[in-house]
Amino acid sequence: NSPLMVSMQGGSGSGDSSHVIRGGGTDLSRAVGQVKRGEQESKRDTINLHQFRAEQARAERVRLEALKAEVAKRISENPTLPALGAQIKLEMTSEGLRIQIVDEGKPMFASGSAVVQPYMRDLLREIGVALMKVPNKVVFEGHTDSNPFSGGAAGYSNWELSAARANASRRELHAVGLTDVRVMRVLGLAASQPLNLADTTAAMNRRISISVLPRDAEERLSTGLGSELLGADAPA
Repeated sequence: NSPLMVSMQGGSGSGDSSHVIRGGGTDLSRAVGQVKRGEQESKRDTINLHQFRAEQARAERVRLEALKAEVAKRISENPTLPALGAQIKLEMTSEGLRIQIVDEGKPMFASGSAVVQPYMRDLLREIGVALMKVPNKVVFEGHTDSNPFSGGAAGYSNWELSAARANASRRELHAVGLTDVRVMRVLGLAASQPLNLADTTAAMNRRISISVLPRDAEERLSTGLGSELLGADAPA
């Protein structure tokens, strides 16, 4: 719709007008020039994607909150496990549901080894049955206190011990159906992330952590962008 003189000699056409009415276009929110249809569609697609991800995050949160309640219920209803209640910490964090079993009270493993105690096996398998009700990926972490490991082969340290305990915990959940496809990481963190910062030798620092990841955390880990998130204790 440009005048013939503009087409031949150059200059501003009606579609380049800075006034939204004179400039034409279909986006009345724009104050300058006309808007191409593709630009509008791209903007709309971006908004729709953000809305979808927000709805997905809300749905994930509801699902993990329900899982948290299910784990607590299964533990309380198992006659052999209520005594361990004080050793179990369930918390929602910005990276999903974290289930921690600390060593305050009954020891989870035989001293200095990764041999799972019978009551710990029952507890882990109850958790595993609950986790079978959701599709989320899982990360296992083993932690020790800062007391140096004194037994076993030369070079065996809290790093090896914590990794062996994390893997022993994974095997117990595998026994009730949690397949390798569901496992994102099995990590031995030794005493690098104590719960009790004032006393790194405290029993509560010896623990197993099982993190049930929402989809966004899973995607970050799978691309190598979320390794720094593991072990973070910030509540959601």
